[in-house]
Amino acid sequence: MTDKTLYVTQPHLPPLEEFLPYLEEIWERRILTNGGPFHQQLEKALCEYLGVEHIALFANGTLALVTALQSLRITGEVITTPYSFVATAHSLLWNGIKPVFVDIDPHSLNLDPRQIEAAITPQTTAILPVHCYGRPCDVEAIQRIADNYNLKVIYDAAHAFGVRDAGGSVLRHGDLAILSFHATKVFNTFEGGAIVCPDAKTKQRIDHLKNFGFVDEVTVAAPGINGKMSEINAAFGMLQLKHVDAAIERRGQLDRQYRDALGEVAGLHCLPRDGAARDNHAYFPILVEDGYPLSRDALYARLREHGIHARRYFYPLISDFPMYRGLPSAQSGNLPVAAGISERVLCLPIYPDLTDEQQQRVIDVLRACAIPAFASQAPCVSVPCA
Repeated sequence: MTDKTLYVTQPHLPPLEEFLPYLEEIWERRILTNGGPFHQQLEKALCEYLGVEHIALFANGTLALVTALQSLRITGEVITTPYSFVATAHSLLWNGIKPVFVDIDPHSLNLDPRQIEAAITPQTTAILPVHCYGRPCDVEAIQRIADNYNLKVIYDAAHAFGVRDAGGSVLRHGDLAILSFHATKVFNTFEGGAIVCPDAKTKQRIDHLKNFGFVDEVTVAAPGINGKMSEINAAFGMLQLKHVDAAIERRGQLDRQYRDALGEVAGLHCLPRDGAARDNHAYFPILVEDGYPLSRDALYARLREHGIHARRYFYPLISDFPMYRGLPSAQSGNLPVAAGISERVLCLPIYPDLTDEQQQRVIDVLRACAIPAFASQAPCVSVPCA
């Protein structure tokens, strides 16, 4: 349908009939949680697919973040980015840790290594960067700083499923890396998450923490939490793995089509490709610059008039929310790049089931509104691309 509302993303779901045999196995075994067969199979399959040694599955990515900080016994202050989803910083507050925000790089939109060193104090214990939009951080520079100051590095890799750099999986960097398998992600298990662990001992500690701290039936070694992934979620993940390569390929096709159609539109800036050996095309952000007839927020509203729900990821900044804005590091003067990007960014619809015709609807509105005569109309009139 041409008038169907388009959202910035839509969960990728395989054919329902393919999931039924998995459910039948669960019904037959009657094992629903606590590290059942599908849970174990998915951990092994993800290690193989992602090219990492150890993975601990979680009920969601936020619980994985909270537990990762617990597992490394992080305290004091942690340097992180204001340009992310709030769960990044919330995980620090849940652990009684003070977030210290530093600015982002204007090109990658990731934590700027040049800003990190100046923010380190005697209370700093770790760095929590985000591979924003799945674009890899400057991992080598961040690791050099961490090594110089004896800091832990925990990567929020919620967007980075399947992303590889020249040396392999981007998830191998840092002390830990955290994934989200939320419904909106490139790979989803309805809800879910994971911690990529460097060794078996670390994974064992994390597995204890996500199960109330139980070591065995009568031994509780730590004040853990219930973070376990269910068998239904794990089974769905096993099925999703069969389809994820095709889903990423389709995302890449949509990415190329956006770039071809919008690359010459004055005032719309498509972020350059990041040079990753394998991108997952998790998002398609554009920056609305001064040369475009509409402001970012006016374009956001205009797209909605046409049933296109783009999103201003990430606006407001985390540092603008009430629980953070009182921090000295949260002052906008300390974060000029992040503040500027937040006011100009707009993420366009991109997901495997988005058709070429639906994508063309988005492109038509963006191109039509680039013409001042059309931009002044309400609503603007879509015109075909030349």
